[in-house]
Amino acid sequence: MRLVILAAGDVPAYLAPTAALVVAAAVTGYLSVRARVVPIVGFLFAGVLIGPTQLGLVPQEEAVTSVADIGVVLLLFTIGIEFSLERLMAIRRYVLVGGGLQVLLATLLCTAVVALTGATWGDAVFTGFLVALSSTAIVLAVLPRVGGSGSRLGGIALAVLVFQDLAVVAMVLVVPLLGDGDGSGPWGLVRALGTALAVVVAVLVAARRLVPPLLEQVARACSPEVFLLAVLAICFGTAYLTALAGVSVSLGAFLAGLLVSESRQSAHALGEVLPLQVLFAAAFFVSVGMLLDVGFVLDQLPLVLLLVVSVLVVKVLSTTVALLAVRAHWRTALAGGLLLAQVGEFSFVLLSVGEDAGLSPAGLADSGRQALIAATVLLMAATPLLAAAARRVAVLPAAARPAGEPDPDGAGHGELTGHVVVIGYGAAALAVADDVAARGVPVVLTTLNPDGAREGEAAGHRVVPGDPSRSTLHELAGTARARLVVIAEDDQEESVRVAAVVRGLTDAPVMVRPVDGEDVAELHLAGASHVVTPLRASGDRLRTAVLRELVGPPAGPTVVDTARVVDWTWPDDACPHGSESRPVLPSSPGCEDCLREGATWVHLRICLHCGHVGCCDSSPGRHARAHHDATGHPLIASVEPGEDWGFCYLDRTTVDSLPAVQVR
Repeated sequence: MRLVILAAGDVPAYLAPTAALVVAAAVTGYLSVRARVVPIVGFLFAGVLIGPTQLGLVPQEEAVTSVADIGVVLLLFTIGIEFSLERLMAIRRYVLVGGGLQVLLATLLCTAVVALTGATWGDAVFTGFLVALSSTAIVLAVLPRVGGSGSRLGGIALAVLVFQDLAVVAMVLVVPLLGDGDGSGPWGLVRALGTALAVVVAVLVAARRLVPPLLEQVARACSPEVFLLAVLAICFGTAYLTALAGVSVSLGAFLAGLLVSESRQSAHALGEVLPLQVLFAAAFFVSVGMLLDVGFVLDQLPLVLLLVVSVLVVKVLSTTVALLAVRAHWRTALAGGLLLAQVGEFSFVLLSVGEDAGLSPAGLADSGRQALIAATVLLMAATPLLAAAARRVAVLPAAARPAGEPDPDGAGHGELTGHVVVIGYGAAALAVADDVAARGVPVVLTTLNPDGAREGEAAGHRVVPGDPSRSTLHELAGTARARLVVIAEDDQEESVRVAAVVRGLTDAPVMVRPVDGEDVAELHLAGASHVVTPLRASGDRLRTAVLRELVGPPAGPTVVDTARVVDWTWPDDACPHGSESRPVLPSSPGCEDCLREGATWVHLRICLHCGHVGCCDSSPGRHARAHHDATGHPLIASVEPGEDWGFCYLDRTTVDSLPAVQVR
């Protein structure tokens, strides 16, 4: 390998197109989100804009195609990781019968229509394969808009997509046999399918015993970087081995994901890979948009529109009939047809395979290719509108729902809510989980350490292993629906990273317990509402703070929560000492000076500079004012329940209502 050092001012040839691709994807993705449109639609139009037939900022280079291919591999890999045999068995009728009929009917309908135009049977069947597939990526992106995967419509759509994703594997094997290449004919098909079956069996049998213990061993290093590399090695290594055996890389990637899904570390793996998958998938959809020739669309607009309408009719009709065959209500069946009416991203994989075998869409060579690309891009872009129509169509009274059909209100059934998420590994984290569970509150433990995950499971807790700084793990743990999040990590920096991720998902209280040091302001800025400091970081203190948050303060005189961060924004126009207010932790649950003197306090005040807790001027000791006299700290606030005022000793200024930035 030769390292090329560029002189100052020299620009690498790859940099301009790469920058254009990434910038266009970022800008259009942002605009799509602001417009409440699926970002994938923005990626498609970004590709159209910067492609070789429009602005020409990114030529159709091999590098772009390679990046797009990696996006497909990672997409199939993540689908494999999320593939659950248990869940598949629960919806097997919809997968096998509904999905199978949909693919078969769409292929037959399209084949018949194309054959009537005079195309060869090979081109006709090839076109049917292209049209039969729907976009897993786009449908999964819009699924929350129709109730999620747990809803009636979402569950059925997911079942059909699962079968389509599996059907791609067979189609990739069959398509070359439809052309004029070597190995065509029945014997070639049998040999190809036999090879694929042998590879699948060999990989599953060999790797099912090797992958789970391997990932467990790598996970014990507690290094996200090493774990990510190991997971990617499994992904691309398996894909490479299947390619050497003459089986598609897509099949290898899916198998690799399926192997990882059998491991306890599957959630951890998904959390590490998903950001990469999103990046490369964005590049894939940009590359799809780059294929579109706007000039061709304008010149052949009637042909493109005819193809869009034809595909829409074929997909809606085939999907509706297939779902009716599994006794779905007609509203659900029609809504499913609308939701799955687009052409899928894997059709481009098949398109490349078919072109290598001498096939073309409808036998129209490059015109057919451009027409299919145009129809695909337009239907993908229209999917959010079709999903909205599907949601309106799918409204169905419970009394009209056939027995066995998923409940639309079932979205989210089985998902925890109002639980406590405990993040970390060690005796303190486990003790907190035990105490919370003993009071009837559900608990989810998350940890990067596989031994900690095993201990948590042995104690009877639900455990989601993985890196807590990844949002994917928190989706699995239900952090957004949690009542309280406890971060029992030892490292301050790790606590800050995790708190920032958690705060972006929930407004629930976030309790942090760093052991190796404390920076209350930094932790609070990251999102922590409670901090158990190193001096109070024993398991008992952490447990006490958690239980106080769950069950409330004890009855009697006011007792200050010493774990809750106090952070008041002092008004700029109240006095010139607002800069003295900073995030602080109460120094004690009450006035320690009064306790030492054997006296009791009247009301409690906290110093907004250092957190000292003292009694008010109505008490005999006036210890809050004594603290000011000794230190010069000017600002205090009341910590009595229901009071939110502050006072400046230097200016004798009272702020009747302080704007709180702390209370969460």
